[in-house]
Amino acid sequence: MLRIENIPLAKIRRPLPRQTDPLKVSSLMKSIAEEGLREPIEVLEVEGEYYGFSGCHRFEAHQRLGKETIKCRVRRAPRSVLQKHIA
Repeated sequence: MLRIENIPLAKIRRPLPRQTDPLKVSSLMKSIAEEGLREPIEVLEVEGEYYGFSGCHRFEAHQRLGKETIKCRVRRAPRSVLQKHIA
């Protein structure tokens, strides 16, 4: 079951390193500042902890804009699903 929720950036763990394109982040920053976030990022909720594996450009744009929260599409999952994402 998916739900949409605003989650504090500080509560989202990003266990896999990602390379971001600075131009794409800058473009997103402008768009988010003017219109807000159009497409939520996806996070897994495992035992009350949030893990993000996609939306790295949107996440970084929010960080650089000084936003405290980000709109997320949240999916609850057991730890075994998290392990598959990290492996």
